[in-house]
Amino acid sequence: MLRFRLKRMGSKKRPFYRVVVADSRSPRDGRFIETVGTYNPLVEPAEVKLNEELVLSWLNNGAQPSDTVKNLLSNAGIMKKFHEAKFSK
Repeated sequence: MLRFRLKRMGSKKRPFYRVVVADSRSPRDGRFIETVGTYNPLVEPAEVKLNEELVLSWLNNGAQPSDTVKNLLSNAGIMKKFHEAKFSK
């Protein structure tokens, strides 16, 4: 099963995350299929950069976001677009 999840980067006490599509069985910082964005929780307000087209295409292919990534996608308005496109058919 494909999942959107956060891959932890950065140094000790200075986390920086990449939003990646990975198999749910692979380790957190292990093998992934594609990077679709970044998340930096250290700046105020937290900085989120997402490639919207890639995210929507992966959602349409059945990738499930983790809880944290789902919140990031909702705040960016991507989940709303995905649901509108899905249920307007």
